[in-house]
Formats: sequence, C-alpha cells, structure tokens
Amino acid sequence: MDLVSLERGRLIREEALRLGFDEVGFTSVDELKEDSSFLQKWLEMGFHAGMEYMSRNVEKRINPQKLVEDAKSVIVVLQNYYPSKSDKLTSGLNLAKYAYGRDYHKVLKKRLKQLMNYINSDISAEAKGRFFVDSAPVLERSLAIRAGLGWRGKNTNLIHPRLGSFVFIGEIFLNIELPSNEPIKEACGGCTRCIEACPTNALVAPYHLDANKCISYLTIENKNEIPNRFRGQMNDWFFGCDICQDVCPWNWKARPHKEPDFRLRPVFREMSKDEWLMMDEKTFDEISKGSPIRRAGFKGLKRNLKFISGI
Repeated sequence: MDLVSLERGRLIREEALRLGFDEVGFTSVDELKEDSSFLQKWLEMGFHAGMEYMSRNVEKRINPQKLVEDAKSVIVVLQNYYPSKSDKLTSGLNLAKYAYGRDYHKVLKKRLKQLMNYINSDISAEAKGRFFVDSAPVLERSLAIRAGLGWRGKNTNLIHPRLGSFVFIGEIFLNIELPSNEPIKEACGGCTRCIEACPTNALVAPYHLDANKCISYLTIENKNEIPNRFRGQMNDWFFGCDICQDVCPWNWKARPHKEPDFRLRPVFREMSKDEWLMMDEKTFDEISKGSPIRRAGFKGLKRNLKFISGI
C-alpha cells in the first residue's frame, strides 16, 4: 500500500473518531467468498423465517463490487450503544437496548454524511461513494470482521474486543484506495453461555441462528401471530431481545456509550406495565416518534405485550 493511501486512512480515521464514532476499520471490496456458502445454507434451511428480503440480491451481498460501481474500498465504523446500568424500565418489561433512544439509522447516517463531506473537501475532491446503515443488501458484520473490527461470536453478533457486541455498524463504499486492516482472531474459546441462555433455543448451534425461534424476530420482523409454543419463554421482552448479548463475558467490561441520542427515553422508563398494555394508537404515535419501536408498529407492539402477559 502506497504512502498516499496510508495517510488518507490515518486522516479519515481521525476524523471519524472526532465525529463520534467509536471505532473505524478499512477493507477492500473483494468478494466475501467464505460468507457465500454460509449464507446460501442459512437460506436453504429457512432460518431467515419471514425475512424474504434476505434471499434477494444475494450476489450484491456477497460481492460488494456489484453493489456500488467503481468502489475500491470500504470504510467500516462502529458506534457503541451499551447503556448505563441505571437505564432500565421501571415496568419490569424488557426492551432491546438498541431501541432505548433515537433510531440509530438517523444518527449514524448523519455522521457518515459528515465524514463523506470531509473526505470530499480534505482528502480527495474526486472521491465518490455511498454510505449505508442496515439499509442495503450489505453483509455489514462480515465487512466489519474483514476490517479487523471484531469476530463473529457464537451468538452470531460481531464482537469487538474492547466495545463488546452492543455496537451499530455503518459503512462508506469509496472509489479511492485505502489501506486494508487485518482480521483479528476469534476469542469466544469454549464459551457457550449465549447458546445455553437462549430461552427459545434459537441458537441451534454455534454461529447458527434460526430466526423462526428468535425473540427479536418474533417481536419485530414477524408480521403474524406469535406461535403459542413460545408462551412462557419470552422473559417479558416486548420488542427485541438482548439475552445472548447480556450473558456474553465480552460485554461485562463494556463501557456505557456517551451518545445523548441513545439514552433511554424518560417515557419508556416511566411507563407502567398497565400503561403499556392500555396504550392506544395515538399514544403510540406520540411516544414512538423517531424511535426504532415503530418498526413493529402499533399492532405489532400490542400483540407482543398481550402475548407476554398471557392475554
């Protein structure tokens, strides 16, 4: 790698950290060959459940070059969202930590746009690119792994040695050369805490998640009724689930984020279980503005709340 590319990488990394990202890595747009067979097998097993979009644009997922024309490099950023231990719902209900505050898509995209503007003004006026945050057929975790930002845990999440797994991933595909980082070794060892802790047995084997059984899928992406066989197994999770991450030793030493937008909304903290259950659509619209819980919608959230309450 030439000195110009190395210097570009150094400057981009510094700016990304200054903007508030917690970690940055670089990788090429080469085909993700190892992920190709894994993804195909996962789809054939039907482990993607009702997420039909996962079976579309497979070629673009495994070959980033087909997603963004003329791309040569990928900048991958991580944003910590691990909350303070004092951030809890007083209702006793459980809400996925990523949904405590503002929709992460909005927060990260704004920051990625600022980073792209910096690249155009201070790095190269010829630089062109596209940025994504869980919004295109991109194997984000795989790119992050190849960019040296962690490894694939047995719970299928990206695990960063310092930040843990409570991180959002974003990327910029660029038409200029940047230095590629070296992947780091997996460090889960013989630990199987995540697999043992899953109440619905969604982790059918190390690194293999069956979304049909996953509480996160059942309460968010699932558009149908939750199967009765899961009654009594949801552990009061009404939107998403963090169990397989909460038990991971790599998250025990994770430090709380410093992003105001990701703090637990006071209304979420203060609502009682009865208030959640009695919530009407107007209230839902008011409290969910700019929040990830809108992904489930009013009907989906009410379905979840009734299910875990045995109604």
